Amino acid sequence: MTAEGFLEGRRLQMARGVLLQCIMGGYPPARFYGSDDGDLALTADPRQIHRLPWSETPRALAICDADELSGESSRLSTRGQLKQVIARYAALGLAPVVATELEFFVFAPNEDPGRPFQPPVGKDGRREDGCSAFSVSSNNGLRPFFNEVYECMAALGLPRDTFMHEMGVSQFEINLLHGDPLLLADQTFLFKHLLKEVALKHGLIVVCMAKPLARTPGSSMHIHQSLVEIGSGRNVFSDDCGQPTAMFHHFIGGLQAGLADFTALFAPNVNSYQRLCHPYASPNNACWSHDNRAAGLRIPASSPVARRVENRLPGADANPYLAIAASLAAGLHGIENELAPTAAIQGEFEVPDSLSLPCTLHAALERLKRSQLARELFGNEFIEGYIASKTMELTSFFDEITPWERRVLAAQA
Repeated sequence: MTAEGFLEGRRLQMARGVLLQCIMGGYPPARFYGSDDGDLALTADPRQIHRLPWSETPRALAICDADELSGESSRLSTRGQLKQVIARYAALGLAPVVATELEFFVFAPNEDPGRPFQPPVGKDGRREDGCSAFSVSSNNGLRPFFNEVYECMAALGLPRDTFMHEMGVSQFEINLLHGDPLLLADQTFLFKHLLKEVALKHGLIVVCMAKPLARTPGSSMHIHQSLVEIGSGRNVFSDDCGQPTAMFHHFIGGLQAGLADFTALFAPNVNSYQRLCHPYASPNNACWSHDNRAAGLRIPASSPVARRVENRLPGADANPYLAIAASLAAGLHGIENELAPTAAIQGEFEVPDSLSLPCTLHAALERLKRSQLARELFGNEFIEGYIASKTMELTSFFDEITPWERRVLAAQA
């Protein structure tokens, strides 16, 4: 839209079906978004209008809500779903506080998708070989790229906590500062967009796939969650003596009840399960533990005022609005129904069948399809539409034969 049209308050409309567009560009049947495929109104959030600092031609980006023309939020909107979950907490006098940890890879351009990704050539003329985890060295030659990333984050008002080199080859992680869930979802979305745009300026590509490299750790989007009392700001996961409260345990119980049903929301792509089935601290379970990274739900070591639950299931490829909404909705389900969690696990452990999660996209979609809890929390329209779109993507994947199949199976009798 032109700046003049935006400032005049001109309404921007979009077909409802766009909210269910699959990643290849197609759409499920029109019955999943209204047979008429009528319009939605895109309503800009005045707090999320940003001049894009990396753009040579002056441009701005406005994060919008997708609203029905009658005024209510569209049930197909993931941002709208998150706002509804936050409102349900507010009705109980509670406000969720979240933080996201986003991992990503920085690669050289990949013109041939049939070939593996490669790290950029560093200042020493070599490509990183995987020995740089948590290193402070800069021989990878990425300092100019990250300097512009930091500058753009500041221009967009994205506060950052820590930035580090992660375990994978040319893999990095940022921790965004904790705050309001909608704000953190907006910031996570903006940061991923910023990364890709700035990388292109520097002759690089940023990849937020869950598992872009074989035999290498995948990329997660861990979600840290706590609840505070509206007004006092008191963390309701800790009592006056600094001990965990019943509400803390009910929140964990709700997550344990919902993780298997919601796996397709946290791990939305075929590639997501490459990360989960080859763990490297990416656990595919609903166990919980105090500071054990093998558990899907980890309670980080912290003071009572900072007591929180870390959901380690979501990958970097997850929709931040939907992943945060699903995690908080599951916790709220536990609070409202006073669900008790299992016993905490420590050390090495075997995952019981009751706490294992789907390990393929097909299995996750089948579980979501049968989930009454998902339909209660997100509505039939959203769940049916999401499954239809993801099923199209899964079908498209099965239309192709992988290099492994040609390499290993062609010689079989």
